[in-house]
Amino acid sequence: MAIQFTKMSGSGNDFIIIDNRVPVMDNQEKVDFVKRVCDRKMSVGADGVIFVENSDKADIKWDFYNEDGSSAEMCGNGGRCVARYAVEKGITSDELTLETVAGIIAAKVSGASVRVKLTAPENLKQDIVAELNGAQYTIDSLNTGVPHAIIYSDNVENVNVKEVGNGIRFHDVFAPSGTNVNFVEKIGDHDLKIRTYERGVEDETLACGTGTVASALLSSYKNLVKPPVKVETRGGEILKVDFDPANGSDVYLEGFTRIGFEGTLGEY
Repeated sequence: MAIQFTKMSGSGNDFIIIDNRVPVMDNQEKVDFVKRVCDRKMSVGADGVIFVENSDKADIKWDFYNEDGSSAEMCGNGGRCVARYAVEKGITSDELTLETVAGIIAAKVSGASVRVKLTAPENLKQDIVAELNGAQYTIDSLNTGVPHAIIYSDNVENVNVKEVGNGIRFHDVFAPSGTNVNFVEKIGDHDLKIRTYERGVEDETLACGTGTVASALLSSYKNLVKPPVKVETRGGEILKVDFDPANGSDVYLEGFTRIGFEGTLGEY
C-alpha cells in the first residue's frame, strides 16, 4: 500500500509526518514501520514519525514515535512541525490545539515560524549527584512533557555528548524510564548554547524542543538567564523560550520549521 508522507525539520529535528485521520495501517504495524522508514541508509530517515489523527479533545491528535519505535509523550519541535503541517494541508486554521500523550498544547503558525504553548513543567529536581566512569556530575532535572537532565558546562563543544549522555540516560538515578540529557552553556544574560542526547534516538540530535525548554527554565532557576531566552542548538538555529519567571508557567517555544519534501512510500 502506498503511503503519502511529508518530511519536515524543526531546527534540525527531522520528522516523517503522515495523515492518519483515515487509517493507513493498523496500530500494531506502526512500530516496525517506524524503525524501517527512519533508517537513513535504507529509507527516508528521520528522528521520528508523527501520525496525524482525529481528536475529540483538540483540533488534531498525534501518535508520535522515536526512530527506535518507542512512543514519545511530547516533542516540542515535532509539535511545531505538525502544527505547520496541519495548516499547510488545510486541516486546521493557523491557531490550533494538538492532543499529545503529555496533554493538549496550543500552537500559532505564522508562515515558517511556529510558536507552541507547552504543558506545565513538573517534577523539578536540583543538584542530583551522579557518578559516571570515575567522574561526578551535578545534575538538575525537569519534565517538560518528557524527562530532561541538565548538566551545566563552561564549553559544550568539549563535551563527549554521546558517551556521557548515554551514561546519564541509563544511570540508576534516572531508572527505570531513563532521561534525555542536555549539556548547557551560558553565553549571555538571555542566551544559552545547548547539545542534547535524546533517548529513543540514542545519540546526539541537532535540536530538541523540550530539552531547550527544560534548559532555559532550569538555567533561570539558577539565576543564570532571564526570559525570553534564546537557545542556540547544535544545528546552529536559535529557538526562543518564554515563560513567567515567577513560577515557570505559561511556557512557550518558538522557532522556524522547514518542509523538506513530500513523497510516497511503497516498499518500506
